[in-house]
Amino acid sequence: MGEADQTYLKLLEATEFVAIVTHGDNGPHLVGTWGDYIRRFRPSTETIVVPAGGYRQTERNLARDNRITLLIASRSVQGSSGPGQACTIAGTAELVTEGPTVDEVRSHFPWARGALIVSITEIVSQL
Repeated sequence: MGEADQTYLKLLEATEFVAIVTHGDNGPHLVGTWGDYIRRFRPSTETIVVPAGGYRQTERNLARDNRITLLIASRSVQGSSGPGQACTIAGTAELVTEGPTVDEVRSHFPWARGALIVSITEIVSQL
């Protein structure tokens, strides 16, 4: 496991908010979720599961171009030049609306219409 992966795992435990970017017809599309939502589903260096309530534009974008980028950050994780660290997570994703993963997501978040499943291809430390 590389240094970026170790930083990523520390940040997953500390981040409050996760920014999610997909590629739309008119440029980047940004949505977000809470860090504790993704922690509930045992994120790893390979996969992240995000409960999806709306995310309709995200779903349309992923059907056209399945690339995705996430940003996580926390001031409580030491950075290279002081308090605060972040990382970007690149990969591919799909919004699924049925199956065992969705059943698990809905058991914790009944409002979820599905699960955004992110397959990680790259983790890059920031700051």
